[in-house]
Amino acid sequence: MAKLEFDQLLETGAHFGHLKRKWNPAMAPYIFMERNGIHIIDLYKTIAKTEEAAAALKQIAKAGKKILFVATKKQAKPVIEEKAQSINMPYVIERWPGGMLTNFPTIRKAVKKMSSIDKMIKDGTFDTLSKREKLQVTRQRAKLEKTLGSIQDLTRLPSAIFVVDVMKEQIAVKEAEKLGIPVFGIVDTNSDPSNIDFVIPANDDASKAVDMILGYICESIKEGLDERKVEKADAAAAEEQDEDAPQRRERKSKSARKERVKKEDTEAMKAAVVSKYTKGDEVDE
Repeated sequence: MAKLEFDQLLETGAHFGHLKRKWNPAMAPYIFMERNGIHIIDLYKTIAKTEEAAAALKQIAKAGKKILFVATKKQAKPVIEEKAQSINMPYVIERWPGGMLTNFPTIRKAVKKMSSIDKMIKDGTFDTLSKREKLQVTRQRAKLEKTLGSIQDLTRLPSAIFVVDVMKEQIAVKEAEKLGIPVFGIVDTNSDPSNIDFVIPANDDASKAVDMILGYICESIKEGLDERKVEKADAAAAEEQDEDAPQRRERKSKSARKERVKKEDTEAMKAAVVSKYTKGDEVDE
């Protein structure tokens, strides 16, 4: 996997923080300096923290668990959608539905409602509805698709969430924190990193910076998913071999019995021949 390069991050503007007067003092460890009233983020720490987060997310993906990506700000929405889809992970890019994590069963019911509408369309039930009912159902389906379509495959709570702009997505962060779900986040100088488990200090308003960091993160997750596939294939092959083992042992046992019987027969024949000729010699004398 390609490493994050300092110069490339610099070109994306990942180092630009917010105005000094808007800063959060808790971000001080990640700030390199202040220039023209703007805080400059230490990109060496950005690289180190991104690599740390990527390694942790890789292990989560390797374990077959889901990671929920969250970004509702304009600059990050298309990036999150593209990257999350590339690794088949759930994401939220529209308004965060309150209680999505803390009241997950209700969200699942809404997703099932969407699935039941799809079933109606497939089995022909939809065609029996009146024009007005069809319109209502179609509107409901479109609304559900917009807000929940991207989490349709999320059948249980995610094992981690990745957030772009933890300040804007503070409701999602609080819900995850309440449930003990680890939070990974791109954190700017105006945000509080204290409730973020894996802080990636960077400019969360620069779409190119977000794209580069997420690209690295998702590549690492993909590696974890690929390793999981290989391990499952190896386990299946080993299991298949174990199933064949009793048959192989039986075949080997049968072969050994045949050899033993053959050897015993040969020994008996030799003994008979020796006995015959020995008796013959005694008679001649």
